[in-house]
Amino acid sequence: MDQYYYWIQNKAFLIFIILCNLLGTIYGYYWYMGQLKETEWYFTPFVPDSPTATLFLVIALIAIVLNKHFKIVECLAFITLIKYGVWAVVMNIFTFLELGEITGIGVMLCISHTIMAIQALLFFPLFKIEIKHLLMTAVWVFHNDVIDYVYMQYPVYSMLSQYIQHIGYFSFWLTVFCFSLLYLLIKKNITFD
Repeated sequence: MDQYYYWIQNKAFLIFIILCNLLGTIYGYYWYMGQLKETEWYFTPFVPDSPTATLFLVIALIAIVLNKHFKIVECLAFITLIKYGVWAVVMNIFTFLELGEITGIGVMLCISHTIMAIQALLFFPLFKIEIKHLLMTAVWVFHNDVIDYVYMQYPVYSMLSQYIQHIGYFSFWLTVFCFSLLYLLIKKNITFD
């Protein structure tokens, strides 16, 4: 456990993690380029879910390296990393089942999105999130769910489009799970202080 505490608070390690996530964020926005070209400008911030989650983490960790805390960004990072990390893994497994085969790109997406969710838990003790930040983050995340599944701006998995109502329902409850988990962690007051 001492090694974990050492690495998680080590600025050189945090800078390495920031750079890795920054590269992943850039690639993620590139991944969404085709969908973004067909998206109305006012929906644009709500389409690239995963790269926006890693961007929140990059901003939160840069602040921590500079001995500051952007608590709302830390909260957004935690919730969205778990939500979109888990969501993408489930959708890719669902895609494997639908296609009847496992694809290399799908495995890569499963691995990278699993790492997203793990990072939320890994870095949580560095965050200074308070209950009030949950409420502000809930506005963004539930609004994003509405944009995705009412205005149909969700990440495109064409082979799963026939299941979109089920996916929207799953996404809603995944959001509730993420907020419940963060609430419990805040109540336990897990920090390095």
